[in-house]
Amino acid sequence: MNNLVTRALSGAVYVALICGAVIVGGWCFVALVSLLGALALNEFFGLSNAPHGGERRVSKIVDIVGGMILIICPTVNIPGCAVPNLSAILLFLFLLYLLLRPVMQIYSREKSPLTNIAYAYMGVLYIAMPLASMSFYYSFVNGGYLLLAMFVMIWLSDTGAYLVGSMIGRHKLIPRISPGKTWEGFIGGVVFSVGSAFIFKLGFPGIYSDFSLPVMCGLGLLVALFATWGDLVESLIKRTLGVKDSGSIMPGHGGILDRIDSLLLVAPASIIYLLTAYFCFM
Repeated sequence: MNNLVTRALSGAVYVALICGAVIVGGWCFVALVSLLGALALNEFFGLSNAPHGGERRVSKIVDIVGGMILIICPTVNIPGCAVPNLSAILLFLFLLYLLLRPVMQIYSREKSPLTNIAYAYMGVLYIAMPLASMSFYYSFVNGGYLLLAMFVMIWLSDTGAYLVGSMIGRHKLIPRISPGKTWEGFIGGVVFSVGSAFIFKLGFPGIYSDFSLPVMCGLGLLVALFATWGDLVESLIKRTLGVKDSGSIMPGHGGILDRIDSLLLVAPASIIYLLTAYFCFM
């Protein structure tokens, strides 16, 4: 019971912080993605580079800084955060990181320098790029509320998958990676996520006026699909590295990576979908 209460409280704080920062936007949103990025990158490089030697600690810091530069780069162009030339400076620094990071390995005495740099670039691609892509939501009218809808769809997809899977789940989805996931649970997640699209569109027509009901339902379907894949990708990473949780920063939940694993695939996929829908069908 104590663990359930702890899990509920930490989850409520997590949801409240995200909802507040996304709706307010501006520097609050920048602070949110920066915090998520720093914690997630630290967890990922901590897992992939363990055990740490002196050289690996230095490379870990460099990789976290490189990832953070990419995350912040597009955020400085969202409404309320415009800083002249800052985005160009950050892009220059990120390109400099990409160029110099392999050079660092030339002077490394590690037994597997190629593995180190592979994890470095993977961390940037897997964590930093998706978090950076969320900034493009603010290019839409009421972009903060649209981004919030994406988060709610992820949470409802996870909730629907858990509830339906635990009650009637029989057919395993991909047991070699995640033995607990079932096809019934996946379908439950789709129903919950697509169902929320009806609520957003019909309940708040003024806020989501830029997108039709079919487009919003398509977003719900896409979120459920990529949220499931995102969860499975992180499960694959943890199985490969031989760990149960990515960290312990969130009591009852594990690490930040364990909480945003779905987001890391949903965010870029949803942006591609919404931009395509906006320019092709609106």
